[in-house]
Amino acid sequence: MQASLLTTLLLPLALGVIMLGLGLGLTTDDFRRVAHYPRAVLTGLLLQTAVLPWVALGLALAFGLPPELAVGLMLLAASPGGATANIYSHLARGDVALNITLTAVNSVLCLVTLPLILNLSLEFFLGAGQYVPPPVRKIVEVAVIIVLPVAIGMTVRAFAPGFAARMEKPIRVLSVVVLALLIVAAVAQEWNTLLTYFAAVGLACLLFNLASMATGYAAPLALKLPKRQAIAIAMEIGIHNGTLAIFVALNVLDNPTMSVPAAVYSLLMFFTAAGFALWVNRGREPVPASASGG
Repeated sequence: MQASLLTTLLLPLALGVIMLGLGLGLTTDDFRRVAHYPRAVLTGLLLQTAVLPWVALGLALAFGLPPELAVGLMLLAASPGGATANIYSHLARGDVALNITLTAVNSVLCLVTLPLILNLSLEFFLGAGQYVPPPVRKIVEVAVIIVLPVAIGMTVRAFAPGFAARMEKPIRVLSVVVLALLIVAAVAQEWNTLLTYFAAVGLACLLFNLASMATGYAAPLALKLPKRQAIAIAMEIGIHNGTLAIFVALNVLDNPTMSVPAAVYSLLMFFTAAGFALWVNRGREPVPASASGG
């Protein structure tokens, strides 16, 4: 995969606009409530940093992936959730405030965990260490795309609650439309990549995605956390920041092959996340705008 207008400008811009809409449905009380459930935050972080890399390693070994593709899968596992996870959680009526909290904390943690996991992976699969610096620039971009629009939306909600409530449904519809357009554009752009590499890495990426979402949903429920928090955690660890992984592969490692698992995964997760959202909401009544924020 190559960096393009889609990944460098259109995608961040679209996600920023949608995050602004999500902020319209959130209040500071939503984040205070998250603070009362430290187990939810700790569970999400533990699954992301301590469990998923081992799942990725097991799949890379089980499928006998070529070394560069194996490192790419490990790079993907080390990448935190991003704005897309927050959007899908919103559509699935998960706890978006928990998603935003996890994304923020995980993005800071990955300044340490991503270089560590990636350096160990390079040593294990390629036999040669290569220092990978923390991706500070991309973490700042994630913060701008997520935190700033949400803060603006929450400010509007605080001073114009009637307007925010009226915008709830249009923003939800806009989210679906924008995601659909991004899927079509991404598939069209990466069609040749998919044809070339899908046979080699596609099934491993799909199983990693399904295992991530299943673990993210089942573990919180087993710990008796609320269903909305389980949905949020499943989306957070099942929808990785593929853009960050692609950036590191292309601009830090200078290895396009290592970006392939992230490119393939980023396409597959659109469909699996949509299916998961439909599954967890089967038979549920629509949630009033005033109750859908946190």
